[in-house]
Amino acid sequence: MVMMSHLRAILQASPCKTLWRRFQTPRSTPARPCSLYTCTYKSRNRVLHPLWEKVDLVPAGERQSPINIRWRDSVYDPGLQPLTISYDPTTCLHVWNNGYSFLVEFEDSADKSVIEGGPLEHNYRLKQFHFHWGAIDAWGSEHTVDSKCYPAELHLVHWNAVKFENFEDAALEENGLAVIGVFLKLGKHHKELQKLVNILPSIKHKDTLAEFGSFDPSCLMPTCPDYWTYSGSLTTPPLSESVTWIIKKQPVEVDHDQLEQFRTLLFTSEGEKEKRMVDNFRPLQPLMNRTVRSSFRHDYVLNIQAKPKPSTSQATP
Repeated sequence: MVMMSHLRAILQASPCKTLWRRFQTPRSTPARPCSLYTCTYKSRNRVLHPLWEKVDLVPAGERQSPINIRWRDSVYDPGLQPLTISYDPTTCLHVWNNGYSFLVEFEDSADKSVIEGGPLEHNYRLKQFHFHWGAIDAWGSEHTVDSKCYPAELHLVHWNAVKFENFEDAALEENGLAVIGVFLKLGKHHKELQKLVNILPSIKHKDTLAEFGSFDPSCLMPTCPDYWTYSGSLTTPPLSESVTWIIKKQPVEVDHDQLEQFRTLLFTSEGEKEKRMVDNFRPLQPLMNRTVRSSFRHDYVLNIQAKPKPSTSQATP
């Protein structure tokens, strides 16, 4: 009750009144949380509106995601080591339109595609990756940086196979999941992403699936190792607070046509009235009393590095 009262006070304060009115109606809590994969798999016959006009759970926790990352307020943590990523391309299985996004799923019965280091105490196995994007290039990412939106955001979802027997159990508990977030920005054509874009026409409708073998998702990562990290939640109902978020500082470039191919997908099944798959992101959530840590020193504001001081030495005539 104390936690709900705290949340109520925050959401009722301007400018969050509209957000509070949307969530103030009590709803039943599902028996178990889920990621995009498990939630949509177990609730295909339930209403799960991608635009968050309806939700399955009141977000009553204090560790909800996504958030706006404030560059100046993040705290440099020298104890954060680089994240080690080791993916086996042969563990890639298929691409699935689940009616909310498209998921690229991986075989996860062994430690073949894993991440370790960074803020993590154990190895985490890759389960799937997916994207969130907007109807136009002006928005689409779930997280923002200093209120800046990106056209899209990649999420690579991993689970703690040291502490848990399966992905579904890990999604229930604190530190059960680790999600790497990568921002996509407009720029040059992404050659490796195009391999995935080429298969999207075959999964245009909800519940369609296509084989997609031998793909290494590390090709979708930026070269810069810097990241922010914080404790948060899934961004799909039921919003369980089981996620260690690792948000890459550097975005990757994709071109407009590639993002347009994302927007050709449909929320709807074949035979239903077509509804374009766009704006499939959750609204920003309050940071509450959490701290966002950074793996890098930041002596600059809004991503603009301080200009170097001019040299005092003069060339010899």
